[in-house]
Amino acid sequence: MVTIADVARHAGVSSSTVSYVLSGKRAISEETRQRVQSSVRELGYHPNAGARALAARRSHIVALMVPLRTDVYVPVMMEIAISVTMAARQHGYDVLLITNDEGPDGVRRIAGSGLADGLIMMDVELDDERIPVLRSLGTQAALIGLADDARGLSCVDHDFATAGALCADHLADLGHREVAFIGYGSGVYHRHAGYAERTLTGFRGRAEQRGLRFLHRSCEGTYESTAGTLARILADRPGTTGFVVQNEGAIGPLLTLLRTSGRTVPEDVSVIALCQDQLAEQFAPRLTAVTGSAQELGRVAVEQIMRRITAVNAGDRPADDRVLLTPVLTVRDSTGPAPRQS
Repeated sequence: MVTIADVARHAGVSSSTVSYVLSGKRAISEETRQRVQSSVRELGYHPNAGARALAARRSHIVALMVPLRTDVYVPVMMEIAISVTMAARQHGYDVLLITNDEGPDGVRRIAGSGLADGLIMMDVELDDERIPVLRSLGTQAALIGLADDARGLSCVDHDFATAGALCADHLADLGHREVAFIGYGSGVYHRHAGYAERTLTGFRGRAEQRGLRFLHRSCEGTYESTAGTLARILADRPGTTGFVVQNEGAIGPLLTLLRTSGRTVPEDVSVIALCQDQLAEQFAPRLTAVTGSAQELGRVAVEQIMRRITAVNAGDRPADDRVLLTPVLTVRDSTGPAPRQS
């Protein structure tokens, strides 16, 4: 088994210098740091996690609270979780997965056990009941999502309000005047999920500015619920020519239902989705989409929690960081000029 003394001999430095490089407790010259890290890699040295935690009073683990719900789009959540794990490893940290069904009790358990140096929390609600617990316990945390009150925490999210506005602008620029917003199931709005409410707010505000008549309808994302949603939209507004879809599960059913009803995309109706590019490219026609990087969310959240942990260990007060990632509109084949009214 490779020891810290073996690394020191290989790098031509003292054992204490190796410890300082690994812990970051003291400033070490870049040349020496690189030499030590090279020896660590060549020898395959792995610090003993238990000894390291006792010495530094740090576990070198961050907890990631992931959503355990039927109304979230699992591929995106997994993409974020993988990104968090990979970014944490670059900082010498491992990731402990816990599920959000534990709620505030899960936060208390992690904070009280000392298992993790900090917590990254996904699926944040606007009035999330976990946040007061984080604040009262002094737990260092980064949120993937925005809450109404995030004092004492860092947070990162896509700028969903701007994403909604981009959808409204795109359809308005194409001449559409009757549009529909197909959102998530009612449960998502009832629990005040930030990503859903902020997208709808951004869309509604810009639609009103651009003179669009619009409907918002919740949809569970199944074929049956999408069929019912589309039927209600067309019954209320038969002249609807533009559809914005935020519920990823409803995209495929909607395209099929429009086709079977004799409506051609994009000649008769335009469809724009809020989804990842990989998903948008899978459909025929390829979807115009507003998207943001799931990997970037995970990476930024890890950077935020690392800054908070480092500040606390140095005896400083962590800065409350707030980052909104800019959404990108990619025009593909599913949107076109509004059809002329006969």
